[in-house]
Amino acid sequence: MSLTVDDRLLDQARKGEVDDAAFLACVRTSLPYAWEVISEVVGRMRDGFADNQTPPPNEEARGQLLRALASDAMRGALERHFGVRLAFQNCHRVAAFAPSATDRYAAFTSPRAQLLNQSPDLVDC
Repeated sequence: MSLTVDDRLLDQARKGEVDDAAFLACVRTSLPYAWEVISEVVGRMRDGFADNQTPPPNEEARGQLLRALASDAMRGALERHFGVRLAFQNCHRVAAFAPSATDRYAAFTSPRAQLLNQSPDLVDC
């Protein structure tokens, strides 16, 4: 399960739309490592870009990053909250881009960048 959803939030979702604030509170509580990494990367943004190249300390942390960034709903809410565009490589390399940094985003998410970011250490990530 990706998120730990309390009964109130689940009832709210059953009745209709859930606002980003409530959804993000659930994400932050459920995936604290992912929230911390993304917050830290966004906080270091200079010239429209920052990234994290430190592998997670364990598989639980790696799973949090995967769940947060593989979910369109979670990634979208995080991007709206932080006012950035997020990208992800190799199960841990989270990058944040200013919305105007389209060329840099395109370069980071290109097949070439993915191939150049490979490492034998990351085969099982």
